[in-house]
Amino acid sequence: LFSKFIHPDKELYTEFYSLWIALMVVNAIIFLVGVVLNSLALYVFCFRTKTKTTSVIYTINLIVTDLLVGFSLPVRIIMFYSAGDCLNCSLVHIFGYFVNMYCSILFLTCICVDRYLAIVQVEASRKWRNPTCAKGICVFIWIFATAVTFSILTMAIQFAACCLAKILVLMVCEYFFPLIIIIFFTTRIMCALSKPSLMHQSRERRMRAVQLLITVLIIFMICFTPFHVRQVAISINPDMPHDVSLVVYHVTVTLSSLNSCMDPIVYCFVTNNFQSTMKNIFRKTEQEQSSVDILGMNKNSKGS
Repeated sequence: LFSKFIHPDKELYTEFYSLWIALMVVNAIIFLVGVVLNSLALYVFCFRTKTKTTSVIYTINLIVTDLLVGFSLPVRIIMFYSAGDCLNCSLVHIFGYFVNMYCSILFLTCICVDRYLAIVQVEASRKWRNPTCAKGICVFIWIFATAVTFSILTMAIQFAACCLAKILVLMVCEYFFPLIIIIFFTTRIMCALSKPSLMHQSRERRMRAVQLLITVLIIFMICFTPFHVRQVAISINPDMPHDVSLVVYHVTVTLSSLNSCMDPIVYCFVTNNFQSTMKNIFRKTEQEQSSVDILGMNKNSKGS
């Protein structure tokens, strides 16, 4: 049952060598881009954002999960060359990867719900939208994602095909239920923002909320939906041809890793100063570089 849901890299390397090489190159690019963007974002939200609102707390946790997903990609290649036959090593890597993927899904959901409450249910949600409550929710998400992922892998390894229905239920909890929540709140906030009662909210803030929700929905469709559709297809039809299952699994896992590069788009809509802070950082770097060039030219002219 485990081999139906998860295919080690060794199988892809043996049967589809060219595809394996292509996916490793894509993973290397995702690793470089994702780590750089998320490291900068973590610096901005931790050290350059003074007010740690609920949205910022959820975003910081999302950045951490994206960084962990990014760092797991080179580990995947290293493990293939150094411990390709070690099943326990593969299980630890797969477990860590999927825990972080499901944490990303749940933190994106929290950001969307928080935006809805902040724009539409301002007074009613005031007691819930506080840093203490947000930190408690984040702790719960880490524990919940760890427990559910462990349950899925344990059942897939130790039990027979009779557990397919239970695995399907767990996947619904960690993916399809959050997707329904995001679609629901995206629809609700777009309807609510057209009402005159919300005209006291600035146009920029309302547009940013809509852009955030639509961006998260696009990320779900591109990154997470293909993988979970494949897992559901395996649950419904366990006799799917091995080659098809193998190729689709590795392609959809790579798409799910792409999430770590796309999430920085979400950060632009979380706070007002994220984009301006990032621009200031790059502008400062350019000014320092130009100053060094000018000093170098002055020294050369004096020497000559």
